[in-house]
Amino acid sequence: MEIRDRIIEKANELFMQFGIRSVSMDDIANGLGMSKKTLYQHFADKDELVMAVVDIHILQMQGDCSSCRTEAKDAIHEIFNTMDILLQEFSNMNPMVLYDLEKFHFKAYQKFRQHKDSYLLKVIRDNIEWGIRDELYRPEINIEIMSKFRLESMMLAFDINLFPPGKFNLAATSNMILEHFIYGVASIKGHKLIQKYNDQRKKQVVYEEHKK
Repeated sequence: MEIRDRIIEKANELFMQFGIRSVSMDDIANGLGMSKKTLYQHFADKDELVMAVVDIHILQMQGDCSSCRTEAKDAIHEIFNTMDILLQEFSNMNPMVLYDLEKFHFKAYQKFRQHKDSYLLKVIRDNIEWGIRDELYRPEINIEIMSKFRLESMMLAFDINLFPPGKFNLAATSNMILEHFIYGVASIKGHKLIQKYNDQRKKQVVYEEHKK
């Protein structure tokens, strides 16, 4: 792996664990066993490194969204695929990451916002349209309003004032918010499918526990 990629990987690991603000360039250099001089040969400052980490996350999110859609049998299945990924990715993520990004690395935060407000909004809108076509979502739904509602509700779990990290689990909170959304937009036909996928999920959890 090239030095630049190693730096990005280590920075991402530390940011996700401790938040961005509390991780210094010294911490990253020490974690890699390299001099800070070497670090600065590849990144002019912490802002540039944070931007590189955000770029990697955006690519990963786009890949995850694409997989969730491609592997889905229907719109509700796509949401369950998303829940599984959120549980996996948010389980070890420090909720302070987004707060630190907005407060201390505004350019990188703006890039994330642009991705959220364009790419992620389209992903959500496509899912709602798919669900309505298959009669899994209620036909009277205002697609524009509910797309934006879900987009912004995704961010609630990262609000440290609403959900203090010591009291609330980021992954569990995110999944509960998403599950609330899917129950809200689903038709009666959709509710039955949600129950089916929930039952399958519980059986899978029992199976995984039994394997241990």
